[in-house]
Amino acid sequence: MELRGKLSLSVGWITLFLMGIDLFVVSPLLPFISEAYNVSSAMTGWMVTVFGVTYAFFAPFFGWLSDKNGRRTFITFGLLLFVISNILTAFAPSFFLLIVSRILAGLSVASITPLIYAIIGDTAPPNRRGTWLSIVVSGHLTALWAGAPFGTLLEHFLGWRSVFVVMAIIGGILAVVNFKTWKNVPKSDITRNLLEGNLLRILGSVSVTTTWAISMYALYVYLGAALYSENRFSSSEIALAITFYGIGAVLGSLISGQLTDRFGERKISKVTLIFLTLIFICLGIFFSSGAWIYFFLFIWALVGYAGFTSYQARLAVEYSNERGIVMAWNNTALYIGITIGSMIGGFVVSNWGYTFLPYVCSIAAILSFVLSTQKVQETKKESAFSDT
Repeated sequence: MELRGKLSLSVGWITLFLMGIDLFVVSPLLPFISEAYNVSSAMTGWMVTVFGVTYAFFAPFFGWLSDKNGRRTFITFGLLLFVISNILTAFAPSFFLLIVSRILAGLSVASITPLIYAIIGDTAPPNRRGTWLSIVVSGHLTALWAGAPFGTLLEHFLGWRSVFVVMAIIGGILAVVNFKTWKNVPKSDITRNLLEGNLLRILGSVSVTTTWAISMYALYVYLGAALYSENRFSSSEIALAITFYGIGAVLGSLISGQLTDRFGERKISKVTLIFLTLIFICLGIFFSSGAWIYFFLFIWALVGYAGFTSYQARLAVEYSNERGIVMAWNNTALYIGITIGSMIGGFVVSNWGYTFLPYVCSIAAILSFVLSTQKVQETKKESAFSDT
């Protein structure tokens, strides 16, 4: 891999790692923020909610703009807004302004995360696109299990406000680095309406991600509580279990890139969904088996996130002219799936208990596979029609 390629991947990885940290670091800090502003834990939870809603709503808008006007400007804008929003989070004089700061943070990440995926898809060699995407996705997934310890450690020594100050400083550096890194990436020469005739097809494609997210997060959101309830795990054992999950997620993403480039995006994305369904059934059977759960959590994340990464690569190939907006819609679909998954998980736990969750997740994984297969067939029909 040439030096420029390594630089692009390094910048993409670090940028997505920072975006992931901003997403995952807030949760362990909520008790300290609640105390600082003298509000309830439920109220501080709105910091996470407004961030997610803003991100999901505005990501497609920035994706559409980047397809028309280039990605570099919006990535740089997003990082500068990221700096402002995190400084405001650190020093907000009132809880209202704290919530405003998280809305701005969601807006900033909406113009960064999907566009990094898209610009990596733009610049990657066609035969290495899966590998390149898997590397930058691993940056976001590393933050999944590193974000909470990072925030907790900084809070312990410097207080919770320091976490957001540090992220703002790193964001400022990355704004300059990204602006320089992507300066030679050409703008799209597409002048037509990028959504004309494609919106329903795009929504159909990203629905695969929504159902995948439901299958993953209906269980993951309640994983700690489930491990405590069914296995009587201590807090350290729960932390270890989530670490196994996090390592599996990162390795799954990286391995997926190699397999995707070798066997093709469609094949790997479908095969992983089949295995994911089987793993959920195994999780349901062996969830209360003590130490074995570490192994199954690792395999679950390994296969699950391998499928997510390969499907990202597949979207990048199928929508080469609309890559920005499709990656943005895919991220919105991910957030919608996470939200629906957590709601379904809560309903299942309330009515049938934690042990039913893996089986419900397996149904969502099957649905994701069916939608994925249906999409492939439609694409084949379209291409056959165009050939005639």
